[in-house]
Amino acid sequence: MKDRIKKIWPEIEWIKDEEIKEKVYQCWIYAIENSPLTPEDLEVIPFSLLIDNCNITFMNHKRTCVHLAVEMGKVMEKNFSDDVKLDWDSLIAGAILIDVGKLVEYEMIDGKLGTSKFGKLVRHPFSGISIADRFGCSPEIQHIIGTHSKEGDLGKRTIESQIVHHADFVSFEPFQAAKTLTL
Repeated sequence: MKDRIKKIWPEIEWIKDEEIKEKVYQCWIYAIENSPLTPEDLEVIPFSLLIDNCNITFMNHKRTCVHLAVEMGKVMEKNFSDDVKLDWDSLIAGAILIDVGKLVEYEMIDGKLGTSKFGKLVRHPFSGISIADRFGCSPEIQHIIGTHSKEGDLGKRTIESQIVHHADFVSFEPFQAAKTLTL
C-alpha cells in the first residue's frame, strides 16, 4: 500500500524528518484501508461533494493546496525573514493531511459516492486529527488539520496553519459559484 501512496503523494518525500514522513504515510495508509476508495480513486473523484458538477479531482485539489502552501511559505520567509521562521515539516505534513479524514467520511451506495452518517456527524478536520493522533503526529500538525477549515475560524492559528488554511480556500472557493463573481 505504501508504494501506491507514494505514487499519488510524491510530496510526502519533501518532508525531511524521516519519523514525520513515516507517520504521514501511515495516516494515509490507514485512511485508505478504512475507506471505500482506493488510492487510484482519489485521482478521479471530485474534490468536494459540495460542488455540483465538480471537475477538479481530489488529488488535483490536494496537490494544489500543498504546492500553494509551500510557495506562500517561501514568500513569507523571504519577505519577513526577521519575523517568520516556518516549521517546514509541520507545514508540509499538515497540508498533506488536512483532508485525510475525508476518506473515512465517504460511502458508496449503488456505485455512487456519498457522505456516510459518520461523515455527516464527524467532519474531516476532526476525523483527520483522530487519524493523525493515532500515528503520533505532533500537536503542531494536528493543529493544522483541525484549523484548516471553517472549524478553525473561532480560534487562533499558527502561521503554518494560516498559510495552509488560505492555500486550501484559494484552491476551493473559486469553484463555488456562490462565492465567485463571474462577469
